[in-house]
Amino acid sequence: MIKVRVSKMVFEPKRVIFEQDALQYPLGEEILRFFRDKGTDISFTASHNRVASIPGRTRAEGYLEGKRTLVVGVRRTKAFETCKPSAHFQLPLATSCPGKCEYCYLLTNLGNKPYMRIYVNIEEILDAAQRYIEKRRPALTVFEGAATSDPVPAEPYTGALKRVIGYFGGQELGRFRFVTKFTDVDPLLDAAHNGHTRFRFSINTFQVIRRFEHATPPLAGRLAAAEKVARAGYPLGFLIAPIIIAEGWKKDYKELFQTAAESLSGIASGVTFELITHRFTKRAKNTIQEVFPNTRLDLDEEARTFKFGQFGYGKYVYPKELLQEVNNYFNGLVADFFPGSRVEYFV
Repeated sequence: MIKVRVSKMVFEPKRVIFEQDALQYPLGEEILRFFRDKGTDISFTASHNRVASIPGRTRAEGYLEGKRTLVVGVRRTKAFETCKPSAHFQLPLATSCPGKCEYCYLLTNLGNKPYMRIYVNIEEILDAAQRYIEKRRPALTVFEGAATSDPVPAEPYTGALKRVIGYFGGQELGRFRFVTKFTDVDPLLDAAHNGHTRFRFSINTFQVIRRFEHATPPLAGRLAAAEKVARAGYPLGFLIAPIIIAEGWKKDYKELFQTAAESLSGIASGVTFELITHRFTKRAKNTIQEVFPNTRLDLDEEARTFKFGQFGYGKYVYPKELLQEVNNYFNGLVADFFPGSRVEYFV
C-alpha cells in the first residue's frame, strides 16, 4: 500500500471526489483517509466520467474550479489508445493536471471543468499492458504515460509512477516514457528503472513559460530536476512544445538551448528532443479566448495554413516555408548544444 507523502506536494486540491468503487481498493481507502484527516472537502460519485458537483457558472470559473479538483476512480477500459509519434500506446495513469497552460490541447477535449483524475487499480492497468507486450513479442512495445496528463503532480497520492517505472525496469520487451513540467522528482530517483524509462521534461523559452504556462515551475527548476534525473541514470529527453514563432524567436530558443546545455554539462548523453510547433483548431481558439480573454497567444488564422490532422479535424499551422526554416534551425541547435543527441520528431 502506498503511504501518501505530504512533503513538497505541487497539487493540493480544494475538493476530492471519489468514485464509490475506488474504495474497494486499498489505495482508494488510503487516499480517502489522507484527505479526511486533512479536512479537505470530500464527496462521492457513481462514475469518474460523470462528475456534476464542481462549481463554476462561467467557462472561466468552471475551468479554474476543475483545476482545483481531484477525482479518484477505477479505470475499467483495458484497451489503450495508440500514441503516435511518441510511443506505440498510451498508458493511462491520470487525466489533466494542475497547470494552466493557455495553449493546452486538453482544453478542448476534457470538458468545461478539466478536473484531475487518478486511478487506484494500477496493477490491473499494468496487467493490461503486459498483454499488449506479449501480443507484439518479439518487438519492443513503448508506452506513453503522459498523453492526457502530467502524472508527476499526482504522484504523492498514488505512487503510480514509481510502481510503473519499476515494472518496466523488469520488462525485457516493454519500455515506458513520460513527460512533465513539474519538479517534485526526488521520490522517483531511486526507482529501479534499469534504463527502461525515458524521463522527459517539457521546456520552453523564458517568455513562453512566463506568458502562457501558468501555475508551473520556472525553467530553472525544470532543468535542475532534469539534472537530478540524469544523475540517477535515467535516459533523458526534452519536449519543446509548442514552439512559438514571434519576434526574436531564434535568439530566445538559442538561449534556451544554451541554458539547458550548461545545466547538464558533462552528465547527460543521448538526450532526445521532441519538437512540436504551435497549432490550433477553430474550437480551441474559441475555448482559449473564453477561458483566457486576455491571451497573448497568436491565434491569427490568416497568418496560418489550414490542414487536416491525423484525427480528421482541421487545424491552423505555420506555413510550409516557415516550418522548414524552424526545422532546420532547431536541428542545428540540437547539433551545436547537444552533440550525439537526436530529434525524435518535428511536427
